[in-house]
Amino acid sequence: MSTTPRILVFDSGVGSLSIGAEIHALLPHVDLLYAMDRGGFPYGQWQQQALVEHICLRIEQLLAEHSVDMLVVACNSASTAVLPALREQLSIPVVGVVPAIKPAALLSQTKVIGLLATPGTVARPYTAELIREFAADCCVISVGAAELAPAIEDFFWTGNENAEQWQASIDALCKHPRANEMDTVILACTHFPLIQSQLSERLPGKQWIDSGKAIARRVAHLLTDKNLPHQNEPGQQTAVILGEQASDSLRQNLAERGISLLS
Repeated sequence: MSTTPRILVFDSGVGSLSIGAEIHALLPHVDLLYAMDRGGFPYGQWQQQALVEHICLRIEQLLAEHSVDMLVVACNSASTAVLPALREQLSIPVVGVVPAIKPAALLSQTKVIGLLATPGTVARPYTAELIREFAADCCVISVGAAELAPAIEDFFWTGNENAEQWQASIDALCKHPRANEMDTVILACTHFPLIQSQLSERLPGKQWIDSGKAIARRVAHLLTDKNLPHQNEPGQQTAVILGEQASDSLRQNLAERGISLLS
């Protein structure tokens, strides 16, 4: 039997790919199982209690079929709502993703920061608390881009790039009276780093920051803390889609990342 640690990277869609890529880059010998809850997408538009119940059920179903050593909830909207319930429910470590407000506040020289997120993440009290605690000296320009994650999801499923939505999200940030002072933008949805190059082309000269590398470091720390062994060979990356059959475009995107699709 393999003793290689296996990590479940869970999201409503392809946002799991941005987090998983950072984990794989730092820990290439760990097995990753990506779970894309296509039937629940997008999480950013759910009411909080309904979202908690839905995700807890989905995770329970997945763990009944797949043995894993750690769970990464690769979604800001979900993490700000569901982490306490999951940690109470599960015996394995649970890692969540929250907006990278603290590192952005430390990085910014002008103290004017863009926060590009889903409406759910922008509205969560947890996000407001992060801003109060770590960015009280900053002007945070918050934009809940309701259509951006769906456009990115569609891009990966169909191959059709929605440049109008990329531009609309940038335009929303730039409407703020202090937008010309903004030097740092937080990508506070795990879908968003997947199109960082498209966004930075439309808003050059900014520092772009997300939580991927920090999550990878947290996973590495927990693996060491739990004394989970590592193998010397490259880990396996597999994916399971919940609620829909994968499209040809998505299959190709996964294959290009070295991820095989489970039936």
